[in-house]
Amino acid sequence: MADTDPAAAAVRFKSNYAVTRKIEPFYKGGRIQISQDGKFMFCPCGSKVNVIDVESGALLHSLQQDEEEDVTAFVLSPDDEVLVTGSRALLLRRWHWREPRCERTWRAVHTAPVATMAFDPTATLLATGGCDSTIKVWDMIKHYCTHNLKGSSGVVHLVEFHPDISRLQLLSSSIDYKIRIWDLRSSKCVAVLDGHFSAVTSLAFADGNTLLREVLSSHRAKFAPRPKLKRFSTKIELFVCSSGRDKICMVWDLETRQSKRTVPVYETVEAAVLLPEEGDFSQLGVKKRGLHFVTAGSKGILRVWDVATAACVHTQPVPFTLQEEPSERSLSQCQFVPARNEILTVSVEHNIVFYDAETLQLRKQLAGYNEEVLDVKFLGPGDSHVVVATNSPQLKVFELATSHCQILYGHTETILALDVFRKGLMFVTSAKDRSIRVWRMGRAGRVTCVAQGLGHAHGVGAVACSRLKESFVVTSSQDCTIKIWNIPESLTSKAKAALISSPEPLHARVTERGHNKDINSVAVSPNDKLLATGSQDRLAKLWSCSDCSLLGVFSGHKRGIWCVQFSPVDQVLATSSADGTLKLWGLRDFSCLKTFEGHDASVLKLVFVSRGAQLLSSGSDGLLKLWTIKTNECVKTLDGHEDKIWGLHSNKKDDMVVTASSDSCITLWQDVTEIEEKEAQAKQEEQIMKEQELSNLLHEKRYLKALGLAISLDRPHTVLTVVKAILKEPEGRRHLEENIVRLRKDQKEAVLSFLVTWNTNSRNCHEAQAVMETLLKHEAPDNLLQFSGIKSAVESLLPYTERHFQRLSRLLQASTFIEFMWHNMRLAEVAQQDQGTL
Repeated sequence: MADTDPAAAAVRFKSNYAVTRKIEPFYKGGRIQISQDGKFMFCPCGSKVNVIDVESGALLHSLQQDEEEDVTAFVLSPDDEVLVTGSRALLLRRWHWREPRCERTWRAVHTAPVATMAFDPTATLLATGGCDSTIKVWDMIKHYCTHNLKGSSGVVHLVEFHPDISRLQLLSSSIDYKIRIWDLRSSKCVAVLDGHFSAVTSLAFADGNTLLREVLSSHRAKFAPRPKLKRFSTKIELFVCSSGRDKICMVWDLETRQSKRTVPVYETVEAAVLLPEEGDFSQLGVKKRGLHFVTAGSKGILRVWDVATAACVHTQPVPFTLQEEPSERSLSQCQFVPARNEILTVSVEHNIVFYDAETLQLRKQLAGYNEEVLDVKFLGPGDSHVVVATNSPQLKVFELATSHCQILYGHTETILALDVFRKGLMFVTSAKDRSIRVWRMGRAGRVTCVAQGLGHAHGVGAVACSRLKESFVVTSSQDCTIKIWNIPESLTSKAKAALISSPEPLHARVTERGHNKDINSVAVSPNDKLLATGSQDRLAKLWSCSDCSLLGVFSGHKRGIWCVQFSPVDQVLATSSADGTLKLWGLRDFSCLKTFEGHDASVLKLVFVSRGAQLLSSGSDGLLKLWTIKTNECVKTLDGHEDKIWGLHSNKKDDMVVTASSDSCITLWQDVTEIEEKEAQAKQEEQIMKEQELSNLLHEKRYLKALGLAISLDRPHTVLTVVKAILKEPEGRRHLEENIVRLRKDQKEAVLSFLVTWNTNSRNCHEAQAVMETLLKHEAPDNLLQFSGIKSAVESLLPYTERHFQRLSRLLQASTFIEFMWHNMRLAEVAQQDQGTL
């Protein structure tokens, strides 16, 4: 046991963990916007809009509406000053997002939720397109609706102002696949651009002169020496490029309101982004200056198109096979970020990716939503990353410093479990697709799959790696079997692993039927000689790693076992169960050594911490509990999740823990035991110093400073001691009055709260009444009413003061009666003396 280990005396027991960081959902679908300086990203997430720091990926703050009011649309003004949101409650809110605070709320006038919004270039006009087929235009300075544009068919899902402010035009599109141009002077639709056969997904404006030069040069190349080009008027000012789900992009002349070019892109297009004229895009196949645009859609890749030739000049290289049908890689958004010279894309799985605009090389990737998190482990030589298994076939690797997320593809069904080898560079995953995969992290932090194995008849629910060397992997499955897989030396050698181009096949060395029900957990001992399994059949079993022979059975839990773990220092096995208990078992006689009771729900995971002297467990109620093995005591209960905690892992330094839950949150916990001890010690030393200083001040009769110091200590008894010391002095009442008057307002409020306590005791009521008299004498009633807690103080003071007054009245009556009796006795004595004299 850990308490018999001689090294246990040197172990620093942990007493508390604190949350240092959370990787939580910040985006659940909808349009994303980037500020003009490229530093902030705005992501809708249910009833709020989250403000994200692009560089660090950290959540800065949220613009929170009422919990039942989901954000249906929002827009950021061109000057980055104002953000407007629309909700299902048909309300529009104007936010000062940097603080953040809501500046104004007004009704949207629409009869159905707002689906899209857009500011004009001056940020003085706001257009809202609703699900009620209408478009409203709002004056953002005077705060009133200026236009109500009717005529669209169905939901208006796209609105854009004409870039030329003098035109006062608005472009919109609805589910009838048409693009309408509205004149805001007459409030009428002046043109309908009809060419798409499916929903229009984006509009991008281009300089008409650029397109004119490009088309002219194209025609000159085809028709020598001089074609008839009078129809190309130099009055062309602006073109708009539209993309649609009908797999085409169209370029429209806004002067003639005719289509100038149709580009078939052979995929459902969700966004088309025009490349700027400035910049070197030669690596994207852009050989000359002209109009080029980037498309993003159902195939999940970016492609660059030349408008003049309607040809694709560059296709983004990807390691996966392109699919015609929408898949998890499909892109739902794309936009150019000029300040960063990057292109941002958003996938249907809410992954946000930033690419270099000139090369389309990945720069940064953020995961907006993780769904249910099933397992998590620290990764990297310095635990610089965490690898996460979510309720999907994709694996996510987060770099903790930047929140950059790698999405790893390989499994075809949900990943159920993962484990990391001791060095932290290789790890193994298991999934419902009945396979396991071995992954390796390179020097640059890039993770690749180096091996895969098939053999189980059902989903592989648990996996464990060898502890000493990267030599083997143990898996268990719903088919009730245990398999041991050898890892080839070619995978463990860095030089050889770098040469692997495709995953190597793995073959199971040993297969053994282990339990009668699903095996939930498997663990390998620190010396790689033993392995343990825990099953739904309420049993844990000990096996030999060499031949998978059964060595013993641990029986005692009343419900299924969720997790098994070997102690890092003792011959002890820990198990956690759905019966809400943890148990420690001896490996020699298979007896139960200790039982820990305290969880009110199933205990899903456990880990040894503090060199095996303590246990940390997680439950299906979202609670973590820290246990000291020697005393059988629950030291701390931590509440950091709202649902089942499936993942729990400690880092190599044993000073951090990561947890993952069904609430989609990944939480990093820091051991703050030493920090709290130092803070407590520093606070104690400070208190001693203050008390010594207080004693010196009282000795020197510096009562004002002594009173202020006593109040700062927040000790009513110490303040009472100072008041008594002042009152003992000659003319104590006057000194007390002078010192109380010179106190600050907050100090007087503190003294008022203290004297309420003093007044409840008859031994201290005189001091309380003396201080109260001074406050009532020198503070105006209006000032007293502004004191915090004055109402409750008066309510408490009145009954006790009345009781003290009654007691003093009785005392006065008694003293008067005694004086009367004494006076009568004196008279009788004098009379007797006079009679005797006579």
